[in-house]
Amino acid sequence: MMAGLLLARAGVAVLVLEKHADFFRDFRGDTVHPSTMQILHELGMLERFLKRPHHRLSGAQIDFGGQLMTIGDLSHLKMAAPFIAMMPQWDFLDFLKDEAAAFPAFALRMEAEVTGFSEAAGRITGVRLTSGETIAARKLVLMCDGRGSLARSMLPLEDLGAPIDVFWFAVPKAWQVDLLRGGIRGSRLIVLIDRGDYFQCAYVIAKGGAEAIMAQGIAAFRDSVRAVAPDLPDLEKALPDWDAVRLLSVSLDRLTQWSRPGLLAIGDAAHAMSPVGGIGINLAIADAVAAANILAAPLARGAAADPLLDKVQRRRMWPTRLVQGAQRLAHERILRPLIEGKAEFSGKAPWPVRLLDAVPLLRRIPGRLIGRGVRQEHVRSPAAPKSG
Repeated sequence: MMAGLLLARAGVAVLVLEKHADFFRDFRGDTVHPSTMQILHELGMLERFLKRPHHRLSGAQIDFGGQLMTIGDLSHLKMAAPFIAMMPQWDFLDFLKDEAAAFPAFALRMEAEVTGFSEAAGRITGVRLTSGETIAARKLVLMCDGRGSLARSMLPLEDLGAPIDVFWFAVPKAWQVDLLRGGIRGSRLIVLIDRGDYFQCAYVIAKGGAEAIMAQGIAAFRDSVRAVAPDLPDLEKALPDWDAVRLLSVSLDRLTQWSRPGLLAIGDAAHAMSPVGGIGINLAIADAVAAANILAAPLARGAAADPLLDKVQRRRMWPTRLVQGAQRLAHERILRPLIEGKAEFSGKAPWPVRLLDAVPLLRRIPGRLIGRGVRQEHVRSPAAPKSG
């Protein structure tokens, strides 16, 4: 949606295809970071974005065995929005849809599921829908269809491995907090994401371990949650059965080649991210901005896209590798030993955490990494003159 908005803003005719009738998908990435809101600011859209219902997080805390420590602070950032905006992804997509509708070159079709490609002389020339309809692409098919992307069957994929899965569920809030909250007790880990009147909870489990946990029953799961987050209220009401729990199968991988003639993959289609750091949506938005910066002006002039596609990958592969490397390190050094019972955090927190908690100035370092991201993108694509 962001790529379509930016390309249409430059005067490039765009058709966005969405397979569902709406954008409502619960427990999708909801953390809109300062880097993404800076892009909205550069587009003159931030004020309208912030009028939409959202909740603001200014930092991060972690509970080590009952000892609450502050480890991140975003409030110092010299950016248009020095906080994380918690906004359901369907609301964010609806916002972008409404903003994109102002550009005559933008079009959106809902309930238009793409099931294949049309091809001629080794070049992708369009897409096929479940209805059997073929839609021709004059210049480019841009695949932003996530980790299940059709592009992944046509391009080389490197699997980095992920030792974790995540149970997602919601619990009404019993106390006011404006920080991202994490809890570690023994060999259990839970992350509490403040959504205003409830916490969106991420309970980390071993890869493939969901079936065994579910076999023990929902009451045993509630006890496990209560053991690591004893302050969460009324779990019997919040978790009456397994229907209240969603399983996220975590992936960490990337395409080693993001394009072929007529086709470019960006976002999760090019690189599936772990939920560690909540960076996925913001990395995808940065991909879209970089792609528009490189492609919009030439496409608006009628130039071919193919010679420029590798440039998009070269621009965005370095931050992808760096972020995924950090996530992989967190998987192997912290999460795998924790969930396999090889490391327990029952006593004193590790010294880096204690140092961050003790020295407020140091909390700005993780805050800056979270807020600005890696290789922050800025809007360089042109804006076509408005008609009338």
